Amino acid sequence: MTTLQTVMLSFAAGLVVATVTTPVGVSGAVFLLPIQFSALQIPSPAVTPTNLLFNIVAIPGALVRYRVALRNPLSALLIAGTVPGVVLGALVRVFVLPGPQVFRIAVAGFLLPLGVWLCLRSGAPVRAVGEQPSARSIGLLALSVGVVGGVYGIGGGSLLSPILIGRGLPVATVAPAALTSTLITSVAGTATYIVLAVTRPDLDIAPNWLVGIAAGMGGLIGGYLGAAVAPHVPERALRRILGALAVGAAVVYAGQAIA
Repeated sequence: MTTLQTVMLSFAAGLVVATVTTPVGVSGAVFLLPIQFSALQIPSPAVTPTNLLFNIVAIPGALVRYRVALRNPLSALLIAGTVPGVVLGALVRVFVLPGPQVFRIAVAGFLLPLGVWLCLRSGAPVRAVGEQPSARSIGLLALSVGVVGGVYGIGGGSLLSPILIGRGLPVATVAPAALTSTLITSVAGTATYIVLAVTRPDLDIAPNWLVGIAAGMGGLIGGYLGAAVAPHVPERALRRILGALAVGAAVVYAGQAIA
């Protein structure tokens, strides 16, 4: 594949996935992994920081539309947990789960039950502000998801959104908070991988800058478009879309792991 083809494919993939996933608080990075593995032949574990780089470039497009994100108390809770988690997750990815097969099985194992759960709960009532989960439980959840995000290179949004929305929180609250958390967490995760690349020259750890930036530019546009569409889509439909996306990603990863 030529450099131009790589840039075009990366840009198009980032544009499409971000447009579809941004309305439910997911950057779309989790859906770029199969493309990077199969079509672009990015080695493991370099694919993880490449995805984090995509998040850094792409997410600001959505946050321009979600202007209230930085004033959302949920954003601060998620960031406090996911940032230390992603650093730990990066260490686990490099030293414990460097191989792509184990990685794919792990992704499928996490996303499939989450997606099914969310689809089944798509009709659950939205909780009132006073009925939201406690700050402690959200913080512990964010820490755990941060670790997973650091391993997968997804920033954690694709896990935080299904869990929080599945517990009845409104998509309009969760989506900007999850994207804000994913952006900050991705910065921390990318920095961690760059440092690890210096200490472990025997592994492909550094991000693929060309793919990450090209996909991110597509995601920047797609994220803005997706955030603009979100207010016009019913809450129940958004929940079902997120559940279906999670199940679809799990099936793709499981298939790649078995093949």
